[in-house]
Amino acid sequence: MPSMSTTEQKSDVSLAESIKQQANDAFKANKFSQAIDLYTKAIEINGENAVYWANRAFSHTKLEEYGSAIQDASKAVEIDPKYSKGYYRRGAAYLAMGKFKEALKDFQQVKRLSPNDPDASKKLKECEKAVMKLKFEEAISVSASEKHSVAESIDFQTIDVEPQYAGARIEGDVITLEFVKKMMDDFKNQKSLHKRYAFQIVLQTREILMALPSLVDITVPNGKHFTVCGDVHGQFFDLLNIFELNGLPSEENPYLFNGDFVDRGSFSVEVILTLFAFKCMSPSAIHLARGNHESKSMNKIYGFEGEVRSKLSDKFVELFAEVFCYLPLAHVINEKIFVVHGGLFSQDGVKLSDIRAIDRFCEPPEEGLMCEILWSDPQPNPGRGPSKRGVGLSFGADITKRFLKDNNLDLVVRSHEVKDEGYEIEHDGKLITVFSAPNYCDQMGNKGAFIRFEAPTLEPKIVTFSAVPHPDVKPMAYASNFLRMFN
Repeated sequence: MPSMSTTEQKSDVSLAESIKQQANDAFKANKFSQAIDLYTKAIEINGENAVYWANRAFSHTKLEEYGSAIQDASKAVEIDPKYSKGYYRRGAAYLAMGKFKEALKDFQQVKRLSPNDPDASKKLKECEKAVMKLKFEEAISVSASEKHSVAESIDFQTIDVEPQYAGARIEGDVITLEFVKKMMDDFKNQKSLHKRYAFQIVLQTREILMALPSLVDITVPNGKHFTVCGDVHGQFFDLLNIFELNGLPSEENPYLFNGDFVDRGSFSVEVILTLFAFKCMSPSAIHLARGNHESKSMNKIYGFEGEVRSKLSDKFVELFAEVFCYLPLAHVINEKIFVVHGGLFSQDGVKLSDIRAIDRFCEPPEEGLMCEILWSDPQPNPGRGPSKRGVGLSFGADITKRFLKDNNLDLVVRSHEVKDEGYEIEHDGKLITVFSAPNYCDQMGNKGAFIRFEAPTLEPKIVTFSAVPHPDVKPMAYASNFLRMFN
């Protein structure tokens, strides 16, 4: 007769397997947070099963928690060095972070372990291509001091508009509400804007953004309101829905879009030209903050670069990259509400004056204040922790409260993370996450949200909304080949 301990072990193994099955079902239903919780329970019962770790890594990847995915996949291959899926999951997470060289090593290992797997061969080839391209780009790149502004080489006025062009037109230098409405209507009907006018919008936006500080102060007079939106991620038809629900941007109805306008969704060109056109029409009607996806490395992977090439031209790829570097990093409303895309900092004592002093005219660095502004996330535990994304950090309620106290502020509003209800209030009410891309990537099932603040109380009124239909163009349609393979 087997001993009790053997029976208990068998019982533990079967319980862990049963929980893993529930986790797999949650994953298939796109309930990735629930899947992570269930895989965690299975790991707590039987932490020596590499499959549980690799499956949890895959769930983290789906939530863009690439740092956590790499940790879990590394644990899977530590438990079983011959488990090819562990290397595969880690390679996929490295790719998603743009770390092609690290990804290449993992896919080479997958190929060694599964030499006859056609899928492994295909992904290895794509990864090799990406690394070769990276090496080539590094070889031909010029130093920052030698770089010339692409904007200064463009004269849109020399571009002729063909007589048969029936789309929206800008008369002279002034971008009017009539023009913006016509352009949005054309975009809704999947028509393009003439390149002359697209250049004009982006170049005029550049001039406006260049003159702004890295931290912008916004004043909302008593009796007036102000709306903050989170990530839109190329979901143009949901952006139109926000305007339906809350009115178009104007002096009387001002907005702040808090970064991540582009990538993932496949109508990013339409989104960015619409937001930029409103900025030109009335600079105080719409404020724009930089997100972590307003950067070359993200745009290369997650679709914006490919979409711009397809809908506009290579020259526009360079131009958008340049203009994104002029976007402000943070906003303060009525000296009380701090609005930033990602979050707070790895050190105490950061003052608003430190943020104003950031030289933002560059691609985001991999550490420091600018990086943390764009990438950090709140955590439920006090103190600071490593970032689940592998960039920036996680910060607790004590960090939020200290920052607010040091700067005589009341609230942090940030975006950057998909939330089931479109928003989440954390850190004892001192921090709100707002995310404005409902049914993110056509699969998350989340609501979108925006926040309306009315002066003088500035009490946050949160409005949630569901996704609206869009033309049959899948998210990530223009993303890098290798990334589409993993989606």
